[in-house]
Amino acid sequence: MRALVLEGAGEEAEPVLADVPAPALSSPGDVRVAMRAAALNRLDMFVAGGLPGIPPAYPHIVGADGAGVVESVGADVTSVKPGDEVVFNPGTFCGECPACARGDEALCDRIAILGEHRSGTAAELVVLPARNVGAAPAGWSWAERAALTVATMTAWRMLSSRARVQPGETVLVWGAGGGVAQAAIQVAVHLGATVIATSSRAAGLERARQLGASHVVNHNADDVVAFVRGIVGRRGCDVVVDSVGEATWPTSLRLLARGGRMVVCGATSGPMVGLDARRLFWHQWSILGSTMGSQAEFREMLALAHSGKFRPVVDKVVPLAEGAKAYARLARGEQVGKLVIEVTS
Repeated sequence: MRALVLEGAGEEAEPVLADVPAPALSSPGDVRVAMRAAALNRLDMFVAGGLPGIPPAYPHIVGADGAGVVESVGADVTSVKPGDEVVFNPGTFCGECPACARGDEALCDRIAILGEHRSGTAAELVVLPARNVGAAPAGWSWAERAALTVATMTAWRMLSSRARVQPGETVLVWGAGGGVAQAAIQVAVHLGATVIATSSRAAGLERARQLGASHVVNHNADDVVAFVRGIVGRRGCDVVVDSVGEATWPTSLRLLARGGRMVVCGATSGPMVGLDARRLFWHQWSILGSTMGSQAEFREMLALAHSGKFRPVVDKVVPLAEGAKAYARLARGEQVGKLVIEVTS
């Protein structure tokens, strides 16, 4: 089968089109999906650069997000059948460890994410457990379906489960050109919050407004602290969503209210940040890490997508053979929304 693969890792690594063996059903609980589209996330850039602690096995099929049609199912599968149009939770889990037993599969001892720890979605066929599969929203394009899960499930866990956003609170979201930030705006609005969003480009600011942000600010051209304090005063924001890391961390803390929560799911500008412990305990902040989502969160997010509450923004669609172009656009930070790879038309 055709797939987009990495043949090594490093600063210059980029995916190439290759013929690789098609995966077979390995368990009676598995399904095999004929992929229609895959979507990129910042995770894919980190995998290309090489992640510590993950031994390389090349060629490696890229992509965590995707959508397709069930092609075949294992003997024990009753939840889906061949011909069903599906999206999926890309975090596979053991189902046996303490985290899985309490229903928090995102903390599974043996979690394995498609495109990171196991073969990814940018391929003509993907095999994964049937329990990870859910019905694709009707009336959506394949590109929108492929762009849904990672960003929106991540944002749902961040804001509903980790930060526990309440109606009437103020949420600051950095980087509204990215998929997680755009999903976070939609989730925060759904939860009843007032959203302040930042972007470095006019297109990102306009998209944030369209998604429901009440206030937008250019974080390159304007004084973000002065802008936000002009809205919330010196009290600050109840919740800050920061996936940027080093570049935004000090400002995020300056704008966090006493008793506020900062929830972090990435570090695109660098992973090393500082913190004055005196400010942490005096202001009684909560600094919360978050990534992926549990099966319950996946189902909750998917139900809300079906009802029209959430819908991903697609920046650009490229064919499988030109997947490296999507990687390059993501690396340059030019996207406003999700970059999608069309696997089959």
